[in-house]
Amino acid sequence: MTQNATLAAPTQAPHDLEAERSSAPAGAMPSTGRLIGIDLARGLAVFGMYSAHVGPDVTVGGPVGFLLETARGRSSALFALLAGFSLVIITGRPHPRTGRAGRQALARIVIRAVVLLALGYALTALDTAVNVILSFYGLLFLVVLPLYRLRARTLALIAAAGALILPQALYAVRRSIEDGTWADAVTAWDPLARISGTDGIIELAFTGSYPVLTWMPFLVAGMAVARLDLSRSGIRSRLAVAGGALALMGYGGSWLALRLVPHALSAIAAATGGSASSAWWSDTVGEPENGVPPAWLLVAAPHSQTSFSILGNTGVALVVVAGCLTVADRMPRLTRLASPIAAVGMIALTVYVLHIVALWFFADVWYVPAIEGETMSALPVLLGFLAAAVLLAAVWTRLFRRGPLEYLLYVATRPARFIR
Repeated sequence: MTQNATLAAPTQAPHDLEAERSSAPAGAMPSTGRLIGIDLARGLAVFGMYSAHVGPDVTVGGPVGFLLETARGRSSALFALLAGFSLVIITGRPHPRTGRAGRQALARIVIRAVVLLALGYALTALDTAVNVILSFYGLLFLVVLPLYRLRARTLALIAAAGALILPQALYAVRRSIEDGTWADAVTAWDPLARISGTDGIIELAFTGSYPVLTWMPFLVAGMAVARLDLSRSGIRSRLAVAGGALALMGYGGSWLALRLVPHALSAIAAATGGSASSAWWSDTVGEPENGVPPAWLLVAAPHSQTSFSILGNTGVALVVVAGCLTVADRMPRLTRLASPIAAVGMIALTVYVLHIVALWFFADVWYVPAIEGETMSALPVLLGFLAAAVLLAAVWTRLFRRGPLEYLLYVATRPARFIR
């Protein structure tokens, strides 16, 4: 199945920047440039997601293949980081809301999580080639919500600790699932599994494509970024430097470890049935077919769920966010040129859901042959999806403040206003 490069997935999870515009007190309002920068970053993540789902296979090579390969996996990490940013916006930025306002904000997050969980399972039921991330986002929001009042430094430390520890924990849990029956027992009693027809909480937390255990650090890192004063160019520069350092530690560390640890490359090649030469940065390495060897923990492929991959993907996401914020704040002409991309970011949940519905509706016509053929014949399909998303976003955002699904999600959270 094609890996989801979202917020979303988006997929991707919704990012209610309108919440910050409408509810922040006077004097604490973020600058328009900062908001556009976040929208721009999210729009780029949408484009990366589309390239993974409907674009040519990366084996086409050349500049197109390199761009496609670079986007895959790293777009989903960017979406996840921005989801954490969104959570802080809703619960209060730059300072967490307290009292009644705080309780209402928490209720909005919980409602959003439930809606995303249901919407994710509904899209999964369409049985497209996309690994839908929305249900994972729903649980992720609930898991990281207790951290919403922490400061940036504390959140950054938690994200770093999670990146270093949780992948090893996930590896141990997955091995125990392979060797035992406890996961089946949990699934048998899990009401979520019975309702959704999936493995329920076991899949969301451990065995799915976006396990909460190893995707939580992305959201926490995004929460830390949201606590910073991003209007200061010095902060943006430090963010870019930190991102570059993390990317070097992740991908460079994996490249070095795979060559220093005896038999690591051969063990990975045997497990995946192919070459392990790209395991330090690309999903083209494949996935282990008959059990995951310990050497897999040295891989940095974007969907490998390892410490190296989390560090590298987080670094790339931070660099993209810092770059988009700088463009929005310092380069008005370039910002105007990029406004169609930012418009896509403003209705990211809508275009995410619509593209999955489109893949389901048109699958028998062109989608499956294009993907299975692994040729450039899929490039016109990708360009068509991008053009449709840009056109829809440009028209809609000129007429309305929120995308259609973003508005429905906003309406769904209205009951939170009655909390005392």
